[in-house]
Amino acid sequence: MSEIKKIATRVSYGNALAELGEIHKDICVLDADLAASTQTAIFGKRFPDRFFDVGIQEGNMVGVAAGLATTGKTVFCSSFAMFATGRAYEIIRNSVAYPRLNVKICASHAGVSVGEDGATHQCIEDIALMRVLPNMLVIQPADDVEARQAVKAAYEHKGPVYLRLARLASPVFNSEDYKFEVGKGVMLRDGCDVTLLATGLPVTATLEAAEMLAGYGIRARVINIHTIKPLDTDIIVKAAKETGRIVTIEEHSVIGGFGSAVCEALSGIAPVPVCRIGIQDQFGVSGPALDLYKMYGLDAEGICKQVRSFMEQKF
Repeated sequence: MSEIKKIATRVSYGNALAELGEIHKDICVLDADLAASTQTAIFGKRFPDRFFDVGIQEGNMVGVAAGLATTGKTVFCSSFAMFATGRAYEIIRNSVAYPRLNVKICASHAGVSVGEDGATHQCIEDIALMRVLPNMLVIQPADDVEARQAVKAAYEHKGPVYLRLARLASPVFNSEDYKFEVGKGVMLRDGCDVTLLATGLPVTATLEAAEMLAGYGIRARVINIHTIKPLDTDIIVKAAKETGRIVTIEEHSVIGGFGSAVCEALSGIAPVPVCRIGIQDQFGVSGPALDLYKMYGLDAEGICKQVRSFMEQKF
């Protein structure tokens, strides 16, 4: 049996960006002194005249991106998620989202899987911040194949995009003929007892958890939701009506994030019991990424345990 290939979505981003740069001369790329980590250095090495490292000043980076966008450029700007959204939020809001400029905020190192960098660098609030902004498209790919196509989709989308990327390498589960569609969830496994909606890095652990749940007689449907805004309400509502229970899994705070978005979507159309698996109103801690996944119940065993407990509840 061949070993499963693992690639970090930030690496997929860097490679896809360089490929797009060959085709589209309007692309400019900005970074905040983290090009080796965000992988924008791949683009910078190939197209130095269209790459700008602004230094450790994320707000200025987004302001420069907005200015370039007004001249007809399609601008990708990158930093760690914590700084790309946290330090630059007001500029993103007023200079990018409000005028609906063609700026793509591509943030790497999101979530607790940044690991040893600790709470100051583990961004678990960014989805909440970005999805509340009008005009902002929010995408979080789960593997290399999806991430590369998501970068292309971000380029083709006219307007602001927030693309959430991971530091940790994740298994590649999509085949090369996979077709990414903005706003369309993908069912990875069918089931009739409960639906597991996962986004980003936890998708593969969710698939493993579904296998474990089958051993307990629980038939779990697994859906990959790569576009958090706009949500694929059709696939989510259909799943809610057919399975009666929903579980959301995200590497983000359960407050304001993906789980909250799902609850908002279901509440007025198909209200069903929802269990939100993620970071429970607390900051991250420093430690190896996989250990942190286990600590927060985001590994396969943790997801399985929480789903089993949820299924035992009477509503």
